[in-house]
Amino acid sequence: MPIIIGIDPSLRSTGYGIIRVEGRDTRSLAYGVIKNPDKIVPSRCLVAIHQQITDLLQRYQPEAAAVEGIIYLQNYKTAITLGSARGAALLALAEAGLPIYEYAPRRVKAAATGRGAAQKAQVSFMMRALLGLTDNPPPDAADALALALTHAQNSGLRTKPKEI
Repeated sequence: MPIIIGIDPSLRSTGYGIIRVEGRDTRSLAYGVIKNPDKIVPSRCLVAIHQQITDLLQRYQPEAAAVEGIIYLQNYKTAITLGSARGAALLALAEAGLPIYEYAPRRVKAAATGRGAAQKAQVSFMMRALLGLTDNPPPDAADALALALTHAQNSGLRTKPKEI
């Protein structure tokens, strides 16, 4: 029963999603958003991201991690900030000895919804439907769940239903 953690990094709102795969059945064990208020300096945000991901790893003991791949940004300041948040998350995952897999945002959206240009609300709705959740997860958490699910599908851990 493999457990996979998905991470959608951001300085102020890092999404996480943890799933367990059992054949065709995939369940969400946990999901949420690591929120860092605007008044906190970026360096403290990085510490919070690292620490909270480390805590999640200790609690759920995943066997693999899926992280959103690098995206092209024209604003260098935004790119550096996002890269820093991504680095804090990757460090926590690497310290735990997890294999880390990267997936492009369009690939994740396509795996989750069938459309690479899907809106965040569509991803959230599909995560609710596919994982049997009672509510739509917040957008960043939904993206993280979709990352974990994409890895399960691409690694062959999640068996696809047979065609009739």
